[in-house]
Amino acid sequence: MYKVNKLEFLRENSYWGRGIIIGKNSHSAVVAYFIMGRSENSRNRYFFAEGDNIAIAPFENKKDFDPSLVVYYPVKKYKNSLIVTNGDQTDTIYDFLSEDKSFEAALRTRKFEPDVPNYTPRISGILYFSDLDFKYKMSILKNRDSEGSTCNRQFFEYSAKEGEGHFIHTYMENDNPLPTFAGEPKTVEIPDDFDEFGNTIWNNLDEDNKISLMIKFINLDTKDTKTKIYNKRKGD
Repeated sequence: MYKVNKLEFLRENSYWGRGIIIGKNSHSAVVAYFIMGRSENSRNRYFFAEGDNIAIAPFENKKDFDPSLVVYYPVKKYKNSLIVTNGDQTDTIYDFLSEDKSFEAALRTRKFEPDVPNYTPRISGILYFSDLDFKYKMSILKNRDSEGSTCNRQFFEYSAKEGEGHFIHTYMENDNPLPTFAGEPKTVEIPDDFDEFGNTIWNNLDEDNKISLMIKFINLDTKDTKTKIYNKRKGD
């Protein structure tokens, strides 16, 4: 049954893991990416802008931790496309686009993260801008069995519709091990107001587990971009 969810539904799950929202309002393409964390490594992070891109860094550089799964570029721009992901597959997609290859081809070379027993899915999105509109795709690469031996790759493609977007996330609920996202991305309501969009997401994410959020509005007429970052903690 077709349903458009108001963003307040985010309070219903204390641990979405990582989440991507892509959609459209009356004047802009809209993107959000957030991270949540339960472990010390996951919580030792914050977002910052680097030109058109968004990067993640540890807020305590002296901590002894493995950066391979927690430090990456979640958002990168390539020509008339914008990439958003929950891992270093951002760079894989960027490299494939620069070689005139596709979003799908890039992700067919990747799989879920090797963090046993959760096998965290890799979620990705891309916006393709053309004239005064855009289309977008989402993907999830997820484990198929308890051994982490097989990867399922799912792709979703959408025409932008005013007032609506889609939300894909890594986990279904806060449990051990963490249950992987299942089904299709949720259809969500996309407001016109920039601060309303960001504040509604941030304020409805679990206070203990939320870490950082990035929102971006890209005006479809002028291509002017407005970005805001929410960090629970800030780096040095």
